[in-house]
Amino acid sequence: QVQLVESGGGLVQAGGSLRLSCAASGRTFSIYSMAWFRQAPGKERRFVAGISRSGARTYYDDSVKGRFTISRDNAKNTVDLQMNSLKPEDTAVYYCAADLSNRNSDMERAYNYWGQGTQVTVSS
Repeated sequence: QVQLVESGGGLVQAGGSLRLSCAASGRTFSIYSMAWFRQAPGKERRFVAGISRSGARTYYDDSVKGRFTISRDNAKNTVDLQMNSLKPEDTAVYYCAADLSNRNSDMERAYNYWGQGTQVTVSS
């Protein structure tokens, strides 16, 4: 079992920044790839960013490239999402996810474990 707990969400003005963090417990953190997804009101959950188990590879949805940065600290069992130049369309609940098969996927079905989500609201 893997437990994931997100933190760092909140309300920010457009153009501002937020840093989300996901703390993992349970199985060895460094053996699985991680990702962030988000779900806006009335929409499906979508991939935002992912990172390989070593942290050497990162990948992003086109909508956040150049603005968001995913990183991980395997010693602390955390994965972060630094979000800059935020836009109102970034408003969503953000979820952390773990893939025990380490597939480095942008597909929701590839991920075995999910956090409870943290709300990010960007005002215009």
